[in-house]
Amino acid sequence: MGERSGTAVRLDGLPAEAARAHPARTALVWGGQAPGRRRRTLDFAGFDLRISRTAYAIHRALPGREKAVVAVAAVLHPDFAVAYYAAARGGHVVAVVNPLLGEDALVHTLSVSGARLAFVDAGLYARLAAVRDRLPALREAVLIGPVAPDEHPGVPRLDDVLGTRTLVRPHRAAGPDDVVCVQFTSGTTGLPKAVRLTHRNLVVNAAQIAEAHRVGGRSVTLNHLPTYHPMHLNSAVCAGATQVLCAASEPRDAVAAANRHSATHFYSLPVRLARLATDPALDGMTLTTVRQIASGGSALSVRDAARLAERFEVPVFQGYGLAETSPLTHSDDPARPLPGSVGRPVAGTECRVVDVERRTVVAPGAVGEVQVRGPQVMKGYLGGPDGTGLEDGGWFSTGDVGRIDEEGRLFLIDRLGDTFKCDNFLVAPTEIEQVLLGQEPVREAVVLGLPDPARGAVPAALVVLRPGAGERVAEAVAAAVAQRLPYYQRLHHIEVVDAIPRNAGGKVSRRALRDDLVARLAPHVPVPTRAPQEGRTAMSSPGAPDHPTGLFTVINTFTLKDPGLAAEFERHFLDHVAWMRAQEGFDSHQAVRLVERPGVYVNLGRWRSPEAFQRVRGSEVFQSHAKEFHELVDVAADPSRNVLRAGRDVAEGAPVVVVERLGVEETSLDAFDASYREYARALAARPGFRHADLSRSLTRPGHYTFVTWWSDADAWRASRADAPATGTAERAVHLAAQAAGVDAPSPEAADHVG
Repeated sequence: MGERSGTAVRLDGLPAEAARAHPARTALVWGGQAPGRRRRTLDFAGFDLRISRTAYAIHRALPGREKAVVAVAAVLHPDFAVAYYAAARGGHVVAVVNPLLGEDALVHTLSVSGARLAFVDAGLYARLAAVRDRLPALREAVLIGPVAPDEHPGVPRLDDVLGTRTLVRPHRAAGPDDVVCVQFTSGTTGLPKAVRLTHRNLVVNAAQIAEAHRVGGRSVTLNHLPTYHPMHLNSAVCAGATQVLCAASEPRDAVAAANRHSATHFYSLPVRLARLATDPALDGMTLTTVRQIASGGSALSVRDAARLAERFEVPVFQGYGLAETSPLTHSDDPARPLPGSVGRPVAGTECRVVDVERRTVVAPGAVGEVQVRGPQVMKGYLGGPDGTGLEDGGWFSTGDVGRIDEEGRLFLIDRLGDTFKCDNFLVAPTEIEQVLLGQEPVREAVVLGLPDPARGAVPAALVVLRPGAGERVAEAVAAAVAQRLPYYQRLHHIEVVDAIPRNAGGKVSRRALRDDLVARLAPHVPVPTRAPQEGRTAMSSPGAPDHPTGLFTVINTFTLKDPGLAAEFERHFLDHVAWMRAQEGFDSHQAVRLVERPGVYVNLGRWRSPEAFQRVRGSEVFQSHAKEFHELVDVAADPSRNVLRAGRDVAEGAPVVVVERLGVEETSLDAFDASYREYARALAARPGFRHADLSRSLTRPGHYTFVTWWSDADAWRASRADAPATGTAERAVHLAAQAAGVDAPSPEAADHVG
């Protein structure tokens, strides 16, 4: 690390200093991961020159000596780094904007910051164009990052605005304690807060990170993040290290890129590292030069960290920080990490834990709110005087609950507020609630964070509908809301309730509602007991009557958009099934194709818990598969709880399959469950019976799916005489045939399949 210099006092001085010290050293490497994309590099001299030329372009776009705000938003691409430093070099303030924001959040972010110029990638520009009339202060937008030749015609690109001149000195001088950056975070109120960071905040923190992570001039850092975070950018430039930008989401591509470029440091998100730890496709792959793997943003489980370290024989460590702290305040020891800890404070930083009520400092090991103080702590929130958001003595209260051990390591436990993190993005429930309440059928809504081991938490909602709303409105509302929000704010569960419980003061306790929802969605997995005859399985169901036991079952109905797409869809489906079998928590699936409607498939995917399914559903592989499916089929999903499974294994095939959609009055659900359990016992004695599966919908009260497998149609018809007379309000019967890849239990789940 001996090549790092500490003379820079301005943010844009970091690349200038690196260019002076080692102009020919490679600063950035990108591309080459997708077919047809060649690998590109930029040395520090070229990087700094491009920054100066962009600063001059900003000067021409914003003439005069007035300090302005320049917004920068892009996915993982060098243009983000260039525009970020160029705004600072021009004497302006750079506002770092999440490129995944929806339209309303984008308007709020750009309005609050007062951005007059925006450098955005092609994906964000489409949303920006739709709300441009709501942003009167914004003078111009410039496209950065990869842009197709025919994409957004007439909009200037970065290369279009660059001339041959460079800005030698900023047209407005700025000192180290002047604000140079605005970063946004979600506060407990649910509205994003604008954090004011100075040159000193960011320059000091860059050096703190480089020291804590042991990044030096000979280091090669692999950035496997969806967006470019200034933390990784500034620390690598400060150290004079080479940065490899890996925009590919697949773990295999990241490992290959690390080896190809001799990476020494591997940076990624917990959700990606969890896949890296468990993906069987990576068996046999090694990291040949990586010395350490770093996770940040949200917690990486102790189990996944241990698996990852064992798989690649590389230490895995975590850190901690916030937008208000530039961001890093803590880092574990890269050489000797302690699982579950985010480590000790970085150089020059203090940390303490205070009692939540009395605000007094607690003893080591005691739990309370985490407070930090140091040169990287913000100047204050935008809109208030210096020190806004800080307490006496410059302490910042993080809103996180934790404890400090005897050796000074910090362990985080929970959030004080209602916000939660999903895939490293902080989610404010009120933001999602505002979008929900904008839907005509919704009268009230409350959003909660359902715990997810890999993603932190995923959003769920309880909604009260207006009178007269139809039964399937909740699904339509969730779909409409998803179109207006980034992926990490989209609802993974929506439940219609008669009223939202409130305390005497009229306030909602999100934590109590969340705990109740988790309890209701976490079914007890029934224990199979082998019957002595013919390998049949009787399912034990010891749960309480109002909490049916069984696996979490997702019933998807796929309808082909074109009958000629059947073979292509089944090929994609088989690939998806092969991947799903390897995922933790997967139990089994069964797929059928309706006889009278050959373009319609029904698939029952069974999981040992809703959390297991949500974790996999949130993965990038799953989302990629879903995108492929939606091009071929229309999908209707029905999250359900398995009530019973009885009979033989149907993996070898069954000539006749019957799918019944049942609807009953909500007041008779328990009686209905009991009657069908008796019916299943009677079916087990009938000739020709193979298997039965009954699932109760979690989103449509009173709705069930009952699927039975038979050796012949006559045996099924004869069985109908024993069907319970439950007074069903709805019964739709469909004959079906088993489809490709019908029953695929995971190897460890074989004993659960009857």
